Amino acid sequence: MKTTFPNAMVVPYGPDDHTVTKIVVTIFNSADDEGVLRRWVKHDIVNDPNITREINEFLKAYGARTVVTVNKVFGCPHEEGKDFPRGDDCPFCPFWKGKQAGENDPRWNNLSVRQQKLVTYNYKFWLP
Repeated sequence: MKTTFPNAMVVPYGPDDHTVTKIVVTIFNSADDEGVLRRWVKHDIVNDPNITREINEFLKAYGARTVVTVNKVFGCPHEEGKDFPRGDDCPFCPFWKGKQAGENDPRWNNLSVRQQKLVTYNYKFWLP
């Protein structure tokens, strides 16, 4: 499927590969755009209809036409450089020790499992 702009990337994060505690949505207006980013953080985020509504409103507000999401927890919800030093493992999430490499994480290069869908106002995304 051809990517149309504006597009969005929806990425779930959590303390392990089965628990989602953070969802990050970034809207891109072009291939060169750094994007507009918004984060949602909550213990039971997957089952919260208010979070789903807010994400839908965010996608609608920016006119997202294509949404890309990974169908797995992508990494630790803490931010390298903000919550812990760059290049270090997160001290709060022992599950991810040695499994993520921050901004240069090679998993971004070849996402083998992804979805792209044209967005309607009731876009629903998969989370574990």
